[in-house]
Amino acid sequence: MPATAMNHFTILTDDVDSTIRFYRDILGLEPGERPPFSSPGAWLYARDVAVLHVIGGKPLPEPREGVIDHMAFSATGLIDTIKKLTEHNIDYSLRQLRAIDPWQLFFFDPSGAKVELDYPPEEKTPE
Repeated sequence: MPATAMNHFTILTDDVDSTIRFYRDILGLEPGERPPFSSPGAWLYARDVAVLHVIGGKPLPEPREGVIDHMAFSATGLIDTIKKLTEHNIDYSLRQLRAIDPWQLFFFDPSGAKVELDYPPEEKTPE
């Protein structure tokens, strides 16, 4: 059977609580039900789907980005997200390759994982 959709990403962290706060405050993901694993961690949900699994208690690779280059989410509210990133002192880069392409907003989570948010091309951008 072929793959039909992305189910979730799993990231490692050395600080589960700050990672949960980051994804809740910046991306609006909410912690939810998680099986009773022996390691610390969380499952973070977009609506009713556990899209991001966070695992603590394992050593982080060096360089911290590891083998996954980045994770990308579809999003809305570009200007509000940039305000949140600025308020949290998080560096970011914003690009659009062509006028018909989505806006791509890149930044790093507290453990060094690169996050991409893709916004519709018609979204307003900061001045």
